Amino acid sequence: MIKQLTLIGVGFIGGSLARALRTSGQVQEVIGLGRNLANLQQALDLGVVDRIETSMARAVHDADMLVLAVPVGAMAQVLRDVAPYISDQTVITDVGSVKGSVVTAARTALGSYFHHFVPAHPLAGSEKSGVTASVGDLFRGQRVILTPVAETEDWALTRVEHMWRATGAETVTLSVEEHDATLAATSHLPHLLAFTLMDLLAREPVARRAFDFIGNGFRDMTRIAASDPVMWRDIGLANRAAILQALGGYRADLDALGTALEHGDAAYLEAFFTRARQARRGIDPK
Repeated sequence: MIKQLTLIGVGFIGGSLARALRTSGQVQEVIGLGRNLANLQQALDLGVVDRIETSMARAVHDADMLVLAVPVGAMAQVLRDVAPYISDQTVITDVGSVKGSVVTAARTALGSYFHHFVPAHPLAGSEKSGVTASVGDLFRGQRVILTPVAETEDWALTRVEHMWRATGAETVTLSVEEHDATLAATSHLPHLLAFTLMDLLAREPVARRAFDFIGNGFRDMTRIAASDPVMWRDIGLANRAAILQALGGYRADLDALGTALEHGDAAYLEAFFTRARQARRGIDPK
């Protein structure tokens, strides 16, 4: 049971976490803190939080679970802001989709309380944003990646594991480096490609006409291009090394595909498409 959950950033992910914990009966009080008072008031009106605060000291005071649900680019400053108010009972965790930069910022900002920090990333997102989009079953059946480091206390890790499992999620553990390399390929690169495809089509002279003929395939591929641009700007910059490596591999494959088309290489195209098809079926056999 979490006695006081303090959410810094009450949006889609933070709000969904609060709803899930409330549904499972695993939290007594939820405090919401953020810069947008209108958003905080919405969270209060919706029953996502029990109390809203604009003071960091009041929000963090007595918290036994502190969740940072802010954009990756804001994480370093938020960690510096919360550091003076952390107590011996406080566990700190986050929901950022990049872990290397967050861990580095936490190590610097939290000092002797860095061992209370448990980096985490729930693999349950949406192109939607804001607390009004939050749902209580978002994490059910999904995975949450935890990336503890050498200094992470076992008791803090256990409490964060219990919190996420109470939402119906499965927790898995990766190293910080493994997480960032994996997510660069499976999440960050696909988002960049979706944004690129939409931007390309929008800039074409026939764009208005082309949008009249969009099918389900295009909609499926570009749905995530409706995601928050600021959030993805921050993710791109924070994980740029791993993303650039993944992008390099994708560019090489794209060049090879272009060469095959140019030369009319039917055998290469069929082998390429078959290999990709088999890999995709391995993800979702149905």
